[in-house]
Amino acid sequence: MLEEQESGALAAPMAELKAYLRIESGAEDAVLAGLLRSAAALCEQFVGQWLIARTARETVAATGGWQRLAARPVLSIEAVEAVDDEGGRETLPVEAYAIDIDAAGDGWVRSTRAGETRRLAVTYRAGMAGELNGVPEALRQGIVRLAAEHFLARGSESAAPPAVVSALWRPFRRMRLA
Repeated sequence: MLEEQESGALAAPMAELKAYLRIESGAEDAVLAGLLRSAAALCEQFVGQWLIARTARETVAATGGWQRLAARPVLSIEAVEAVDDEGGRETLPVEAYAIDIDAAGDGWVRSTRAGETRRLAVTYRAGMAGELNGVPEALRQGIVRLAAEHFLARGSESAAPPAVVSALWRPFRRMRLA
């Protein structure tokens, strides 16, 4: 089970979206911010990576085998705790687990204590960039284009996203096989 400890910052600037839409007033700012957040979430789902770095906590099985963490790219693994059946947590000594971050940015963790059936709670940071300006330009442009399309399609029944958005995002797409 993956839970974000903090929400991600906007992955594209509000000013860029407003300029794209030729909006000068602040009357639509709340709507535009929501559209930017939802477009960024769709981008993250499409590319299979978190855009802006943030902290996650994930619970994985402590079977002794390597367990892959869900969010990526993993920047750091900060803590590993044992979780008992009642949900109590205990910080594990370093010799009780192994961690790895591979070249693809996938994070891995495993229990090194044979025969234990507890779960592991792993706290880690994942994301492509530390802040807005670190997000690749093509991803940001796709987010702005998608948010603008959603803004302009308000009230209409069919609002298919433009093909240019997936074309901008496709080079960054990382898919997993099982």
